[in-house]
Amino acid sequence: MIVRDLVAAQKSPRRIVSPDGHWESTRLLLADDGMGFSFHITTIYAGKSFRLHYKHHFESVYCIRGRGDITALNTGQVHVIAPGVMYALDLHDPHILTAHDELELACCFNPPVTGSEVHQADGSYALEARPLADR
Repeated sequence: MIVRDLVAAQKSPRRIVSPDGHWESTRLLLADDGMGFSFHITTIYAGKSFRLHYKHHFESVYCIRGRGDITALNTGQVHVIAPGVMYALDLHDPHILTAHDELELACCFNPPVTGSEVHQADGSYALEARPLADR
């Protein structure tokens, strides 16, 4: 069983702050935990907007707090993000995420991230070929 406290994890190397100052993410489950996905609590700072394209990962996101929107770049469709809304990038959808208020999001990635990733210039994470930890 894995049990982690968010506040304690935020004071550890599991908390990553983006180099551009748009977001921070506390990675509660990572590839080495052997679950087959990673789980993060991510904060997008108010007024920030950026392009993302997870070409190597599937992501699902649940909004806990705040308001924003996500624009699907393939279709131009804009979806409101608010508490209780979930979106899943099931087609590796390129998108623009905009935080009107500070957004607090619960995010799952498959395959799992290793912990220190930051976005590449194209908005993706690199795919790291690391075996799951022996349990």
